[in-house]
Amino acid sequence: MNSQPSPYAGHRIPGAARIGAAAWIVAAVQFFAVQLAVQSGWRTPYSWATFNISDLGNVHCGKWDASRPRYVCSPLHDAMNVSFAVHGVLLLAGALLIGGCWGRGGAAVAARVLFVLNCGGWVLVGLVPADVNENLHVLGALFIMGLGNIGLVCAGFLRRDSLFGGGRLRLVTLAIAAVAQLATWLFFAQADPGIGLGGMERLAAFALDAWVLVMAVAVFRAEKPAERPVEKPAGRAHGAPGRSGTWV
Repeated sequence: MNSQPSPYAGHRIPGAARIGAAAWIVAAVQFFAVQLAVQSGWRTPYSWATFNISDLGNVHCGKWDASRPRYVCSPLHDAMNVSFAVHGVLLLAGALLIGGCWGRGGAAVAARVLFVLNCGGWVLVGLVPADVNENLHVLGALFIMGLGNIGLVCAGFLRRDSLFGGGRLRLVTLAIAAVAQLATWLFFAQADPGIGLGGMERLAAFALDAWVLVMAVAVFRAEKPAERPVEKPAGRAHGAPGRSGTWV
């Protein structure tokens, strides 16, 4: 029985792109793992539905957020803030190394520019916790959930001959982008459909991580670069006549 070819076959992926895909996977995995570790250090209950992601990085203990007052005290806040920044750096490195998988055209340029701004947003929220400078922190959040998720919409319209724009990957991208846009709008409107504003923020902020994991798998499943043929040293072929006229 013949095995079915990979749906991503035909795209020759350079080694650098595979390193970039690995960076995306590490970025997402460490981000989720550190969140779980940091929240476990809280002496008071931490709920993904009630608390924001940024609450894990707040450096002070006490009541926080006039719009939704809650007690925040995160003993491992330094680890969370480092994770925010590392997340942005790894996402950026991956985006640059993956290169041609985005394809060409206006949608590709827009998606990559907005992706880079998203990466900068993660670094900013890591460097400036919410209770240190709320305005700068909110700016970083806007880069992440606002501009970054618009970038996902652009990624949904990449050229079909690009790795990220073909077939099922286009549908996956558009589905993730739709959820991200709705969640972003509801979060900033402070509208809770039943999963809590903390849960809504996570849908908006984690959308890009879900996307990069899917695309990283696509990179690894794509066709490997063809091996270059080994050049044989020049010389007389077997059976060719020598200078003396005899066959060697």
